[in-house]
Amino acid sequence: MIPAASPAWPTLLGFSLLPAVVMIAGAALAVWCAPGPKLRSAILHFAAGVIFSVVAVELLPDIVQHHAPYEVVLGFGLGVATMLGLRYFTQRLEKQSETDPELPAGPDAAPINSAGTSPLPWGLLVAIGIDILIDGLLLGIGFAAGAKEGTLLAIALTIELLSLGLATAVELRDGGHGKGRAVAIVAGTSLMLLVGAGIGTTVLRGATGNLIEIVLFFGLAALLFLVTEELLTEAHEEAETPLLTLAFFVGFLLFLLLGMVA
Repeated sequence: MIPAASPAWPTLLGFSLLPAVVMIAGAALAVWCAPGPKLRSAILHFAAGVIFSVVAVELLPDIVQHHAPYEVVLGFGLGVATMLGLRYFTQRLEKQSETDPELPAGPDAAPINSAGTSPLPWGLLVAIGIDILIDGLLLGIGFAAGAKEGTLLAIALTIELLSLGLATAVELRDGGHGKGRAVAIVAGTSLMLLVGAGIGTTVLRGATGNLIEIVLFFGLAALLFLVTEELLTEAHEEAETPLLTLAFFVGFLLFLLLGMVA
């Protein structure tokens, strides 16, 4: 049986703030000194390797040793189904945002609403908000597996949200929003991480036995989906090179070693 290890609220808040702050920093970097596509692809490869390492080295062995096949099927199936459903929903929102005829054509397009600013791409922002909310839930699930697992997962999600902050700020700038406004919007969106982490740790507080095992397998499936269908898919939008591929394995090896010595 895997015990629920709910961290104290100050600890959880600290580990939740780290990815949120880095996401805002990534947005600021993007609007004032945008990184090239190869650097962003390298960050995505590295983040994918890091998260895969946390799953394979820290989460999976501890869960599998409890031999609970029914909980495995239920939790893993719910995780995959949830992520597929969220992908369908968010893709529809993004398409609606992209086809909105009121959106300006680019960063130099004139504002068109009565307030003198470009309209917000709500479809894109809702999709990103849901993504960040799930990340927060996964952080709570990680701490349910143990303090070490939660800490490593917080660092892994920090790298992922750095890339997300870069991409979101670039999209907002392309939509005609000013630098300060783009960073402020990303900062507001990053708060969903705190909401998700709070929900996750509240639901899991005091949970024991089958429930915690189902939740952990749900989180494991969601993390694998994040690596294979989100991070690596976006990373491969840039032409693959040996150095970019190497970034994935560097991330995996780095956190493998970190897990061994921590």
